[in-house]
Amino acid sequence: MLRARFIMYCLIMPLAWLPLWVLYLLGDLIYPVVYHVVRYRRKVTRTNLTKSFPDKSEKEIKRIEKAYYRHICDLLAEGVWGLRATPAQLLKRYHIVNAELLRPYYEAGRSVIIMSAHYNNWEMMIASLNFQLLHHGVGVGKHIVQKPFGRLLTQKRARYGTEIVDNTDVRQVMEFYDRYHVPTAWMMLGDQSPSDRKKCLWTRFLNQDTAFIFGSEHFAKKYDYPVFYYEVKKVLRGYYEVRFEPLALNPQEEKDGDITRRYAVRLEKTINEKPEYWLWSHRRWKLKTKN
Repeated sequence: MLRARFIMYCLIMPLAWLPLWVLYLLGDLIYPVVYHVVRYRRKVTRTNLTKSFPDKSEKEIKRIEKAYYRHICDLLAEGVWGLRATPAQLLKRYHIVNAELLRPYYEAGRSVIIMSAHYNNWEMMIASLNFQLLHHGVGVGKHIVQKPFGRLLTQKRARYGTEIVDNTDVRQVMEFYDRYHVPTAWMMLGDQSPSDRKKCLWTRFLNQDTAFIFGSEHFAKKYDYPVFYYEVKKVLRGYYEVRFEPLALNPQEEKDGDITRRYAVRLEKTINEKPEYWLWSHRRWKLKTKN
């Protein structure tokens, strides 16, 4: 294990010392290989785009597809750069413009749930969450199977105080922080494909019947945590602005499913504005029917 981790460090960490513009240049060189030669998940991406935008022409679908693959090459460059980025460097490129919206909840000792998706750059949000907000930042995600890479990534994500919690452990951690009144911002990306069809909500999303993970709404109702959606906009290459907006300020007063459906509607609006920035190569629609 130590040997595998050492190899990962030797392969990746030297690249992290390079300026971001150099990493972008490497990404530009990698793009034709990824798109034309390796054809990384091209079939999945094309199917997702075609079903999501049935009114778009083949030419427009192909334009979005190519822009998407250029974008993921940029994300790769930014991800490597981010392994050594300082707080000042992160704040310069990834800035929450209305973080004060959450201040009253922190001052009242209340935790919040902040929801978004695998849209634009989410790794910078994880890395900077704990020093951009007054709340203690916790990122909730699926367990990373590749152990050497997973440990390296988790270590680098958490180096500025953001806590990383596997979705299998979130119940216990949330119960602990709630019991001891630790104001926490729970970052949840709700666009992943559910693994359990009994624990999901079905709604119409991008012209398809889509299953959504119900966890964020469940915890919001259980602990009465207000829910905020945050949108990440790319201002320039490598520069992002994040903006919070209320999704459900009184979750226990909401009908079952309303918060999740509202999230799906808001995310769809974000994707429709700039579709090339969402994670199209993900097998989002693995669950096909409600039965």
